[in-house]
Amino acid sequence: MVDVAEKPETRRLARAGGSIVMTATTLDRIRGGQAGKGDVLGVARIAAIQAAKRAGDLIPLCHPLGLTRVTADFTVDEANSTVHLEVRAETVGRTGVEMEALTAVSVGLLTIYDMCKAMDRGMRIEGIGLLEKAGGKSGHWQAEP
Repeated sequence: MVDVAEKPETRRLARAGGSIVMTATTLDRIRGGQAGKGDVLGVARIAAIQAAKRAGDLIPLCHPLGLTRVTADFTVDEANSTVHLEVRAETVGRTGVEMEALTAVSVGLLTIYDMCKAMDRGMRIEGIGLLEKAGGKSGHWQAEP
């Protein structure tokens, strides 16, 4: 791990997003609460938040951080049979929260896959990436639309 002891503590945030594409039937079952394993998006939201809190345990050189806020928001795109997930992670610290946000998106989408794989093995997880970061020496960055 890099030494961050001399860096000042600042408010930091990161937003990350990604999507999972599935059949229309699978999406209908998720929306209708008819997936065999229960409330897919509710469980995936909790999984994403838990994953953000555990990023330092999962990624070998990632600093463990005390997060001050994590949100996981889903958007359903019926026309493309896709669920989009956006995670926002925040802390006050010496290093950024990009890895926490990216880990949360990955695990949230993997949870949807796990809960629906019996219905649809062809689901695809796509486009996981950083959308925005702020705080620290490098300041504010936002992905191109």
